[in-house]
Amino acid sequence: MPILVQKYGGSSVADEEKIAAVARRVCAAKKKGYDLVVVVSAMGKTTDELMALARRIHPDPPRRELDMLISVGERISMSLLSMAIHQCGHDAISFTGSQCGIITSDRHFDARIIEVRPFRIQDELSRGRIVIVAGYQGMSYAREITTLGRGGSDTTAVALAAALDATACEIFGDVDGVYSADPKVIDDPRHIATLGYAEMQELAESGARVLNATAVEFAKEREIALLVRRADGKGSGTLVRKNAPRAPGVVVGIAHEESIIVVASDGQDPNLDDQLLGFLDDQSIPGKQLSMHRFGSGDGTAVVVSREKLPDPAGLRSLISARFGERVRLGQDLGAVSMIGTGINQTFSNLRRTLKSLGTAAIQPAGVHTSSFRITALIPGEQVKAAVNLLHKEFIEEES
Repeated sequence: MPILVQKYGGSSVADEEKIAAVARRVCAAKKKGYDLVVVVSAMGKTTDELMALARRIHPDPPRRELDMLISVGERISMSLLSMAIHQCGHDAISFTGSQCGIITSDRHFDARIIEVRPFRIQDELSRGRIVIVAGYQGMSYAREITTLGRGGSDTTAVALAAALDATACEIFGDVDGVYSADPKVIDDPRHIATLGYAEMQELAESGARVLNATAVEFAKEREIALLVRRADGKGSGTLVRKNAPRAPGVVVGIAHEESIIVVASDGQDPNLDDQLLGFLDDQSIPGKQLSMHRFGSGDGTAVVVSREKLPDPAGLRSLISARFGERVRLGQDLGAVSMIGTGINQTFSNLRRTLKSLGTAAIQPAGVHTSSFRITALIPGEQVKAAVNLLHKEFIEEES
């Protein structure tokens, strides 16, 4: 039978009633003739609650111990969903990431999947069972429990879909796919029916939380179509695939982050940049952008980091101060707003419109980054929502 991989986010399995609803949806798919592999996130805010508990014990917990702690959230979800499916009259079995053969790098709290060995899953599918997998986690080649970073359950689902040669990979959450901007910021965002992999990846890396950026990268490499839908089945969802039909230069969506951190050197020592980048690697801090900017005196290296990638910004500040003194600064007052679209920078038209629109509201970017699919302006954090509204009106509403 064809294999279908489904992933359900934390809001979809937040309580007993929602878990029962997911079980019914899974069983309905089974009756249609699919072999089902279901990936689940932790219930509701479980991961956040476990993180808060850890920080009450230790302000900067060791990352290995964080992985040991927060990986239990998905285990709770997988076992409860398996029980609910049994209650519906179907046979199911639950696996942790390590049990189902997800092998990762030896990096805690932000590991990457390097191999999937789905032999146990294949054996159970051949017996007619529905397989439930704990998302967000795996086992390193050193046999340590690891987690894949926030949103890593998406990556688990896509990786399994690739390893199992699945017919499709469906990502279920509490929104009907992808919108032109965050519905919490824009009153009437546009629903996007189809997206290309690169557009979706740029949206995800720029702050859109519907899909995990690493999962999209995984899907792109293996050309796996992703369908993002509401868990209750309402709406048409968003299909993410190889070549979305869209004219070059059109802004398809606007993403934002209200808090980013800029780690900047003063540019006085030519050897300092390498030392700084080595330090960030040692601290397992992933950078979003690496640019040469004028942040204060001198032209030095500036590394932009998402606030959510830093478990302890205050601790990082102390380490940087002890290691580099005044030569490296840590700024936390910026946010980012990004316009996304295929061929968005074929001319300077979109960039000029961006700067002009921001200028009408006296929003002065501290820096601008571009790629073939993105224009990002670094602006004061308190002005981010206003900027999203301005740019959405300029590029989405008026263009429509």
